[in-house]
Amino acid sequence: MTAISRGETPVPEGLRFVHLGFGAEAVEYESAWQEQRRVHAARFADEVPDTCLLLEHQAVYTAGRRTSDDERPLDGTPVVDVDRGGKITWHGPGQLVGYPIQKLPRPVDVVAHVRRLEDALIRVCAEFGVEGTRVEGRSGVWVLGDPVEERAALGGLNLDFDPRVTDELFDPRLNGPEYAPSNAGQRREDRKLAAIGIRVAKGVTMHGFALNVNPDNTSFDKIVPCGIRDAGVASLANELGREITIAEVLPVAEKHLRDVLEGAELLPRAV
Repeated sequence: MTAISRGETPVPEGLRFVHLGFGAEAVEYESAWQEQRRVHAARFADEVPDTCLLLEHQAVYTAGRRTSDDERPLDGTPVVDVDRGGKITWHGPGQLVGYPIQKLPRPVDVVAHVRRLEDALIRVCAEFGVEGTRVEGRSGVWVLGDPVEERAALGGLNLDFDPRVTDELFDPRLNGPEYAPSNAGQRREDRKLAAIGIRVAKGVTMHGFALNVNPDNTSFDKIVPCGIRDAGVASLANELGREITIAEVLPVAEKHLRDVLEGAELLPRAV
């Protein structure tokens, strides 16, 4: 991990990127969380510039503050409870994770920060030929599915009988692989390509985004990803129908994160 400079040296302007580990050096979640806290404290004290930690995680489920018990794995798989917003998700190999630690003006506009991260990731996806977008009321970057009336029926049933359409308690973990979040692309449903969950403490951001590059998305089938029961998950590799690696995506992500986060006119939340 890159050491933090101390002393009287002026803090350089602009966004710096720190690579914590990829592939065989994928980072255990608690270790990265500790590093986030360390950099966060240094950024608050103006000892370092705005910093984005980039990494792959070892496989782990993490639950934000709004996660409910009925969204967790049914088989008792361990979950790390964290202090970010949002609900439960999975991190692991094939997923590019970024933790932008950035000082914002007060009063902090959290929504604007989330929108900037979405904007940068939408640009990344577009550069690889995948059209990502926002879905109103749902953070992150999405690939839109077909309209409900145009989707193929499952198991020979008309969609009028599809439990996801009318049952608010529908549980994708219990209804068989054809309803699994990882199969949303085959069903032509809305599917999340990148998840975002953040925390702002003392005016400095923590946590961030997870972009699915080429992970095993069946890991999401044990949970209700982000608490959303009527949509699924996607990856760049699945959407493109070809192999794509973290190494290909990393420099593109850095370029667009720098453009968006450095180029943004940071304004305090309107009060």
